[in-house]
Amino acid sequence: MGSLVERFQDYSSWRAGVTLRVRAFRRWLEDNELLDGQTEARLTHLLERLGDDKLTIAFVAEFSRGKSELINAIFFADYGRRLLPSSTGRTTMCPTELAWDPQFPPCIQLLPIETRAAHVTIAELKRFPEEWSAVSLDVNDPQGLVDAFHQVRVTKRVPIEEAKHYGFFATEAAARAAGLPADGMVEIPCWRHAIINFPHPLLEQGLVILDTPGLNAIGSEPELTLNLLPNAHALLFVLSVDTGVSKSDVDVWRDHLAGTPGQEKARFVVLNKIDSLWDGLRTDEDIDGEVGGQVESVAAILGVAPDHVVAVSAQKGLVAKITDDDQLLARSRLPDLEHALSAQLIPSKHELVRDATRVEVMDLVGNTRAILEARLAGVLEQLSELRALRGKNLGVVENMMSRVRREKEDFERGLARFQALRGVFAQRTNELFTHLGMDALKDESKRALREMSRSKLTPSLRSAMVGYFDGVRARLASAGEVIAEIHQMMEAMYRKFSEEHGLRLGSPPQFSLYRYVKEFERLERNFRTHFDTFYTMVTHEKLVLIEKFFETLASQVRRVYTYANRETEHWLRAVMSPMEAQVREHQIQLRRRLESIKRIHQATDALEDRIGELEDVERDLVRQLEGVHRIAFEIEHALELEPTPLAAAA
Repeated sequence: MGSLVERFQDYSSWRAGVTLRVRAFRRWLEDNELLDGQTEARLTHLLERLGDDKLTIAFVAEFSRGKSELINAIFFADYGRRLLPSSTGRTTMCPTELAWDPQFPPCIQLLPIETRAAHVTIAELKRFPEEWSAVSLDVNDPQGLVDAFHQVRVTKRVPIEEAKHYGFFATEAAARAAGLPADGMVEIPCWRHAIINFPHPLLEQGLVILDTPGLNAIGSEPELTLNLLPNAHALLFVLSVDTGVSKSDVDVWRDHLAGTPGQEKARFVVLNKIDSLWDGLRTDEDIDGEVGGQVESVAAILGVAPDHVVAVSAQKGLVAKITDDDQLLARSRLPDLEHALSAQLIPSKHELVRDATRVEVMDLVGNTRAILEARLAGVLEQLSELRALRGKNLGVVENMMSRVRREKEDFERGLARFQALRGVFAQRTNELFTHLGMDALKDESKRALREMSRSKLTPSLRSAMVGYFDGVRARLASAGEVIAEIHQMMEAMYRKFSEEHGLRLGSPPQFSLYRYVKEFERLERNFRTHFDTFYTMVTHEKLVLIEKFFETLASQVRRVYTYANRETEHWLRAVMSPMEAQVREHQIQLRRRLESIKRIHQATDALEDRIGELEDVERDLVRQLEGVHRIAFEIEHALELEPTPLAAAA
């Protein structure tokens, strides 16, 4: 299986190969003058999706569990030192994303903690670089990188009221329970969020690593709870073998990390620091037995499969990789974790991308093939007609010209129906986007927030939120009904034009908002869980925290709507473009047939010339059809390849 790093590199190579084939398809369409605006837009969208494909792995733990050390051991051992700060006590004080965006230089972008006082989410603030502090990175200076990475652990002391203002303590009692000093000052992070833009080979290929602070941040930073963690492709919950599972660990796992049905494969529990058992007094068998018992106990407490609980020593694994000590690496069991991740995570990601790409590309290939087959059928029909004219008198030519004129008139009447269909299609599209409209969604959010701000009682808060959820759900349901009606209308028109005019139109592509409805339901379920958690609070801070969670949720609903809008627009183009292309093609073929017969009617010696021209066109179309078949085979072959090492592929 190879390590997680190797498997991800193999997957990235596979994705690059598929991208290469899709680009070749676009060039071929362009060279053969088959690339219309709709097809180009769809191919561009597909290539952007392949290029922006990300794989996010989130690490969650209480402080001093060795989480940052585990990230160093898995991903950054090649640098020969610890890049992320890893020592006793708290190291990562704010959620930290490690990724690579070539639009920016290597740097650390830091969002000041003061932004938590404003009603703005991290996702929205990412669009405004001026709100962030930037620290440049010199990728050729390893010690400089280490020093710069220490920014994520910087803290400052502020009065308790200021800390509460930023949402760190729901109540005064909670602050005192956390050990409020006599001077009333508490320690808080300097930064709310950090983004490390770093040209690591894996990050360049689309890997995103999310390093989270201690478990206390899970409840106090809504975006982490409602967006970053649920949307991670894999999540590693790091425990320590010497402390086991605490009550707070269980609560956080069940409330925030366990995931919804279907996500279990991507959730792992890591029992770190097994090297603490290597005291020289216990035998390897004793240690293995103790570790095995801990694994079974943790699996039972958290309700996960035992093979999703992996015991490791991140520190010894890092040392072993740096010193090339294979024996120590095996004893650290780090390869077992990498194997478990690579066996579950990469294949499922590969399958999702492969299937989505296949559906899109093969639909485009099918549309191109249908156009070429329609052209070829038109040319063959013309050839048959013209060959039948050899040796015939002028009256036969006139009869044929009359027949083609009638066909053209019939088709033009059909075009009137097609134009009427386009009008209805436009009306239904406008209706669809009133339900998926972003402005109306924003108004819904603002209305709910106003009601919540006026509410001091829990039932009123609940009523405001229920109204918001019901409104959004109704909009999605109405949009789904309109999509079904558009599909039914287009299916009828496809069938009618195929029967009456011989167009090669199969069935319009299917589309559903189901995945977006399910994502909305997940967000709603998360929020209701948090509302019930805050239900026992009776102070003003309850409202502040609930409003922060609601604003984050509203931001996530807007994100869902944005994706739904984009995919809906993409489907509307896909459902109309094949018919537009074939109607246009059929119209051109009828006009050419009529012009050919007119030329022959005017000069009988033009008959053989025109037959020769059409035979050349026939050969060219056969060549293009063979090219489409070859390209379809090459893309299908690239999609079906399993991600393999570059050397083997070469």
